[in-house]
Amino acid sequence: MAWDEWEQLKNQAAQKQSARMQLNQLPADGGGGGGSTPQGDLTVDQKDLAAIGDRAFKLWEDLGRYGRDAWSSSQTAASDLKTQGFTLGGAVDRVQSRWEEQLTSLLDACAHISNHMDFTKKVHQGDEYYIGGQISSISTLDKGFDGGKGH
Repeated sequence: MAWDEWEQLKNQAAQKQSARMQLNQLPADGGGGGGSTPQGDLTVDQKDLAAIGDRAFKLWEDLGRYGRDAWSSSQTAASDLKTQGFTLGGAVDRVQSRWEEQLTSLLDACAHISNHMDFTKKVHQGDEYYIGGQISSISTLDKGFDGGKGH
């Protein structure tokens, strides 16, 4: 192999590698908002938080009430199959155990979401302020410091 051929192969490999190794990133202007979508200032009101918390609590209640309906019959079937020498009995038992683990995990997640929404709602109740007899959010207050009246 000639030296020139070696250099050419190295350059081709480097070009292919650089094309594959590009990272996704935001444009230099700090974009990423997708066109005319306003940037920043996430807004959520108490009604939104309450709805999320209520739905998580309802799911938690329903899963707790109905998620274990098949437990008794599954355990009975697993025991009967094992007693009769079927290996399927152990499999049914294992499926039931995994179901219980997953159900418990999901119940914990629902409780965590519900509790966190309640906590967030309480913590951020004071985030609205009365200015001149009118409720003003933090984003409205921020606008006042960005060149509003009297500046």
